[in-house]
Amino acid sequence: MVAKTDIIITKMLNIFFIGQKGIPATYGGVEHHVEQLSTRLAERGHQVWVYCRRWYTGQNLKTYHGVNLLYLPSLNHKNLDAATHTFLASLDVLSRKTDIIHYQGIGPSALLPIPKAGKPHTKIVATFHCKDYEHQKWGFFAQNFLKLGERIAVTRPHGTIVVSKVLQEYVAKKYKKEVIYIPNGVPILKPQKPKMIADWGLDKENYLLTVARLVAHKGIHYLIKAFRQIRTSLKLVIVGGPADGGGAYEKRLKELAEGDERVLFTGYQTGDTLAELFSNAYLFIHPSEAEGLPIAVLEALSYARGVLASDIPEHLEAIGGAGFFFRNKNVKDLKEKLEKLIHEPLVIKEAGRKGRERVRKEYDWDKIVTKTDEFYDKLFYHHPKDIKVHDFAVHTWDEVTDQTESLYHSLL
Repeated sequence: MVAKTDIIITKMLNIFFIGQKGIPATYGGVEHHVEQLSTRLAERGHQVWVYCRRWYTGQNLKTYHGVNLLYLPSLNHKNLDAATHTFLASLDVLSRKTDIIHYQGIGPSALLPIPKAGKPHTKIVATFHCKDYEHQKWGFFAQNFLKLGERIAVTRPHGTIVVSKVLQEYVAKKYKKEVIYIPNGVPILKPQKPKMIADWGLDKENYLLTVARLVAHKGIHYLIKAFRQIRTSLKLVIVGGPADGGGAYEKRLKELAEGDERVLFTGYQTGDTLAELFSNAYLFIHPSEAEGLPIAVLEALSYARGVLASDIPEHLEAIGGAGFFFRNKNVKDLKEKLEKLIHEPLVIKEAGRKGRERVRKEYDWDKIVTKTDEFYDKLFYHHPKDIKVHDFAVHTWDEVTDQTESLYHSLL
């Protein structure tokens, strides 16, 4: 249930989400973000619509937890899926009664000028989740389209939200513009006992876990290479599948793991099975080369799991002093950190406790939805220039700096 707040909402708004694959979410950080945000906004009384791709949801639901679902076709190809679906949604929304149209991601945001021109009384919002053009799967044309989308997401809507302080600083430096920081969130998740995962031979804390789409920038190849150099009875469980219909990277990973029976690929998992996998892992590992604000990491922290992650700025911000880090893309350092942590269960347990408390304090969904709701309300009833960035800070840079400095000292 959404916590009650003392925010005064002048009007229940008609809010449309464009750019996500759909809800209910099966995989993808953006999709989980939209599911949590849209359902909570609907629970507060807003009329909410989410555009969906039928191939992703695999369902024919008209509503989901109070959210209206709108299905439009797309060309299910890596370079065309998001663009074609977003284009059709951007046209479809022109004929609907709208107060807020909220684009998700820099790629879809390239098309937000369509409703901005066609619906002059509607407020357009964009959320900048990550610099997608840094992901290895994109070619030259796609990278440049995403960079164009980034510029549009920052400069053209009535309001722009970023999900991390790292992105907020990047936008301020590159575009000389202040944008609103409202992070991703995660509920405080209840640990589950190992039942269904026993079919894979898994039990409480007898495995290491990573959960991610199997795409190159997630860095799973570094993890497999490091793990295979370690002598341990722990298994390595890799949860996820290929994105956008491409399986070349998954094939590469399975070739890297060939002959090591400790490495287990489960494919995509959701619901109770995924909850069990998170709940009972000895350690969660996130070796990604590039992120926005990784929801899988926040979920691991919420389950009070110790987290070992690459030392990219987004991980440092999300985890703070409640986890462990290795040098990005460095197999040797990852191996050494894994070997050390495998023999320090009490240290991992304490990190898990700190991580859960960090999520409760910094990434609580009820607080995040309240901030988003306030932002919509102020945007709808005031000129965008009247909105003050600091009104929406969920935590401050001073806190982030203190936590990062503390982390650096702990690593010395």
